[in-house]
Amino acid sequence: MSPIIIIIIGFYIVMSIITYFIMGHDKAAARAGKRRVPERTLWKFAIFGGGLGAYLGMITYRHKTKHLSFRIGFTLLAIAQIALLIWAYKTFGSDV
Repeated sequence: MSPIIIIIIGFYIVMSIITYFIMGHDKAAARAGKRRVPERTLWKFAIFGGGLGAYLGMITYRHKTKHLSFRIGFTLLAIAQIALLIWAYKTFGSDV
């Protein structure tokens, strides 16, 4: 496998893990009445590689599920980012 593909996949995994935990932190802050993570920050992390983590965090924590923009946006981002990774792997993944 090409080193660049390993780096790209690693980046998306790390961003998704970070975004997942940010969603959990924001849900806990919402329950406790503490300072929240701005929605703009959630979107930034989701757009820059954390789409799958944002989607999984939304489902796991039942967070932001009442907001149609988050339900549709995070779902579409996750699908698009996974499709992009599959395309990149098939196109650039082999050392041949």
